[in-house]
Amino acid sequence: MQKDVSHAEVTVIGGGIAGMAACIHLAKAGLQVLCVEPQGEVGRTPVGESLDWSAPDLLRALGLPMEQLIREEIATYKRHVTLKLRDGSSRHYIPGDWLERPPYNVELKTMHVDRSRLDEALRIIAISCGVTVLQDKVIAVESAGRRVTAVLAAAGTRICSPWFVDASGGGATLFPRTFNLPAQEYGPKKVAMWAYFSVPELIEGTTLYADCGHSGYMQWVWEIPIRSDRISVGYVAPGEAIKQKRQQGLTVEDIFKEKLAQYPRFDHLLNAQCEISACVRSFRCRVHDRVSGPNWVIAGEAAAMVDPMTANGVTAALRHAAEASDLIIRARHRTSLPVLARAMYNRRVADVGRFFNCGIEKVLYEGPIRDRVGPLTAGDVYTVPAWTLNLVYSRLRPRGVVFTLLYGFLLGLFRASANLYDRYCKRRKPARELCGQN
Repeated sequence: MQKDVSHAEVTVIGGGIAGMAACIHLAKAGLQVLCVEPQGEVGRTPVGESLDWSAPDLLRALGLPMEQLIREEIATYKRHVTLKLRDGSSRHYIPGDWLERPPYNVELKTMHVDRSRLDEALRIIAISCGVTVLQDKVIAVESAGRRVTAVLAAAGTRICSPWFVDASGGGATLFPRTFNLPAQEYGPKKVAMWAYFSVPELIEGTTLYADCGHSGYMQWVWEIPIRSDRISVGYVAPGEAIKQKRQQGLTVEDIFKEKLAQYPRFDHLLNAQCEISACVRSFRCRVHDRVSGPNWVIAGEAAAMVDPMTANGVTAALRHAAEASDLIIRARHRTSLPVLARAMYNRRVADVGRFFNCGIEKVLYEGPIRDRVGPLTAGDVYTVPAWTLNLVYSRLRPRGVVFTLLYGFLLGLFRASANLYDRYCKRRKPARELCGQN
């Protein structure tokens, strides 16, 4: 039997980081918010544990300052990123001290987070702000033209409201499928597998172990300290490579342990923890266009899935949530979102997602640029503009037409440069044939 629910002013679909952040912003503005999340979403094992330098301010705006997250052991400090190669060479990426001085005043520390505990902290804040949580799965969207009229939940509930936010994640992408939104994909389908290990001491930085092969598509391993005595270790590889190993009869745990065994750093962890239960997720990086409509906005991975190596996923989700909420808050007494404001939101989501995905694919994952300059230098080529333009976004906070278009031009300039240099490298014999020479 169908039951209609229509008491909320805004329906947010998805209880992940983008969904809960949107709920908090909207509820704090005085709107009645209903969040619909699947039963299994609570207690799931999410990814996105190493945050970039823009994330702390975004979390502070939600009521979770970095000092509190550290004190409550939801997070640990991240002061640097280290890239290590199979031959033992490495490079540290640390923000310059000049960034913490005026006029920039940038916090040079960011965080690693225990995502399950962070998500729960956001959920507690949302509920305390008056958000109603309905544990159900949205299975269909009713629409009239480009306007969403209602969503249908698996238990038979029909939910109506003036406004909707789709934060259903990269796997569901409800509104993109409903409105057949165009999407641009980057790189092959990838698989991430990860597990957690106990460690005796804390390292205040993220470590990435790159395996480039001989001019092949890069695979990599992460090591992220999410608590003082616990680390997350994960492995990312093209889906085809994992499929071949599975066809050889290897289990996910076999593949995971085989990869970690290639790095001496993990020997004692593997010996100490004989039984490993690995979490697995497959994904394809992509960016959707036209991610807002007359009375709806898409946020988080449902709008743009950025590669986990960029460490920009949580920041993107929090930014989308803040900007999508602002669109609705400003238009709460209207019947539709302003066309120009929607267009600029669409532009920012697409430009930023393309920038990070294009950069990491062309400069690091694929072979031509990386093999010509060496993987460590390629890390510099990607990291410097990524950090710089992330800082510009945090300081400029583009919202209007002029700042949005100007920022988009800067992002497009880097993408064009990466594409041109990639073509140049493909026409020239790589300067270094082996990954690790630099």
